[in-house]
Amino acid sequence: MLISSNSCHLWPSTPSTLLLLRKCETQNDVNQIHARIIKTGQFKDSSLVTKIILNSISSPHRPLVEFARYVFFTRYAVQRIRRNHLVDDPFLWNAVIKSYSHGNYPIRALVLFCMMLENGFCVDKFSFSLILKACARVGLVEQGKQIHGFLMKLEIGSNLFLLNCLITVYIRCGEIEVARQVFDRMPMQDSVSYNSMIDGYVKCGLVDLARELFDSMPLKEKNLISWNSMIGGFAQTKDGVELALELFEKMPERDLVSWNTIIGGFAKCGRMEFAHHLFDRMPKRDVISWSNMIDGYAKLGDIEVARNLFDEMPEKDVVAYNAMMAGYAQNGYYTEALEIFYTMQRQRNLSPEETTLAIAFSAVSQLGHVEKAESMHSYLVENGFSLMGKVGVGLIDMYSKCGSIENAMSIFRGIDEKGIDHWNAMISGMARNGLGELAFKMLMEMQRLSVIPDDITFIGVLNACAHAGLVKEGTICFELMRKVHKLEPKLQHYGCMVDILGKAGLIERALKFIEEMPIEPNDIIWRTLLSACQNHEYFTIGEPIAKHLMRTDSCNSSSYVLLSNIYTRLGLWSAASKVRTMMKKRKLTKTPGCSWIELKGVVHEFLVHDKSHPLVTEIYFVLDGCETSNLQDIDVLELHRDLTLQDQPNKRSKKFDHLILGPAAGQGHPDRLQCSGTKALNSTHFPTTPHSANTGDSIIVY
Repeated sequence: MLISSNSCHLWPSTPSTLLLLRKCETQNDVNQIHARIIKTGQFKDSSLVTKIILNSISSPHRPLVEFARYVFFTRYAVQRIRRNHLVDDPFLWNAVIKSYSHGNYPIRALVLFCMMLENGFCVDKFSFSLILKACARVGLVEQGKQIHGFLMKLEIGSNLFLLNCLITVYIRCGEIEVARQVFDRMPMQDSVSYNSMIDGYVKCGLVDLARELFDSMPLKEKNLISWNSMIGGFAQTKDGVELALELFEKMPERDLVSWNTIIGGFAKCGRMEFAHHLFDRMPKRDVISWSNMIDGYAKLGDIEVARNLFDEMPEKDVVAYNAMMAGYAQNGYYTEALEIFYTMQRQRNLSPEETTLAIAFSAVSQLGHVEKAESMHSYLVENGFSLMGKVGVGLIDMYSKCGSIENAMSIFRGIDEKGIDHWNAMISGMARNGLGELAFKMLMEMQRLSVIPDDITFIGVLNACAHAGLVKEGTICFELMRKVHKLEPKLQHYGCMVDILGKAGLIERALKFIEEMPIEPNDIIWRTLLSACQNHEYFTIGEPIAKHLMRTDSCNSSSYVLLSNIYTRLGLWSAASKVRTMMKKRKLTKTPGCSWIELKGVVHEFLVHDKSHPLVTEIYFVLDGCETSNLQDIDVLELHRDLTLQDQPNKRSKKFDHLILGPAAGQGHPDRLQCSGTKALNSTHFPTTPHSANTGDSIIVY
């Protein structure tokens, strides 16, 4: 409560009004002041109106900024338009335009600027600079060109400051050639002109042109920004990092940006020995310096060195924690990544960014632990994070990947202003959890609510239809994309359709679909059809596809295994062995499958050929009783060998490790089972949710 009933005697007073306004942080605070100003008639004081606008328009508190804009439009601009009082000084107008140009609504700056021109108000070079900044932020190149033309008709059209603003607009809008034309026609250039062009060339990947301009730049105009831009340009690639170092050594002076840029370049290229040498030479380090080193070592897999550097840091910020978390996550240490996140939570002066949360979400998703997901959710709620942006999308995705589609749906329903990313995350989650019909219904719901889907939406729905065997719905979805929403399908969409048709056994139709594609099918699409040929024993179509793939992508083991399985199912053992021999000669091996199951809050992880679980004997006892008829996409030749080695357990391949179920292991019912990195269940079409033969427990296939 900013104003009490006992403080009324202080009013009306301009200083006290402005003082109280500066203390406002919430909408309720602003409403109190607004009501008191109206009651005391202070809006009649034009000088107070001006001071309210100028004092509040740049406030960090949004309610106060909105109040300043309200006062400007209702008490200042409208009255001057009605009275035709066109002041010469646009200072107040510029202040409001700046609040839009630098704020969340840059397009409104353009609207206000047009309002000034239409009503004959004076504009100056600052008005133009602010509106050009707004155009640059939003990418309004056509409006930028119109302002450029307007400027050329005015005396200020040759102003160096405004021409530099124009260069920035064209560069931000991707019009680098037009920016260069403006640069070349300038009566004179300064360091800002050169640096803008050099930076523009670098960001467009035109480093050679940037170097050419840098070399032609007058020595007096070269400054740290010029040198750092060039070093940053060369340091982006492995081939350019040596040139970056050459420039770095020639610099007349260096700052932290210079050191961090060159170290970051060597770190990204994996040349950590040289990066560490430069790191040791630094006269002074900041958090970016340490984070570059942590990130570089983590990407090479030297996670212990990265952690030692992290522990040695004199002070850490969010960037440092992000680097260490990402390093652990990239190397598969998901629990350790979360421990870093929890450590950061305990730092009172640090608050996680969206990037931090994205890494944490990913770690929880990889662990597949619902309790950790719920804990993360509670943390977000307790700390007031909005779920309307990327945080909400990440939360939906995390719950879905943990197999908790109910929680994901609860989050989705609780978000009032859903963006397309929220819809896409929910649809992808349904696809991942085998809920094809619900995913398709969600697409229909989007149609009803006039939510415009994008290409990612359709990939999610088509994937869901493929997993659920929904040929009709998948076809409708594909046609809806092309004919209603006028979206050109990409390879992923065509691949999904081939998967839908192939899993349904419509092999000839899938082949015809591929042959009629307007774009060249890739190996993934052909391999999808080959997998379907194996599952449905289409030898005549599958064999030539496999041989084609073995010629064009000879290093991919999947094609060999699929062809071997086709031969084996037909009893062509000699042909299957020849394919296996070819694999051995080319030193090709299958990537081991990985899967996990959560039982009573404990996640059990398994690899193919894994014997490390303490209950391995009981597990295989259950697996021996599993029906193999539903496992249509396992390695058939190895399965055949397994069946002939039943009396030699130590020689049996552990091809069924991913089917571990809790009751057989004495652990209670499984919460979720996930298979990844293996084709054992992934490509098998189940018309309904599959069940264990002996236990009756449902298996969620991801």
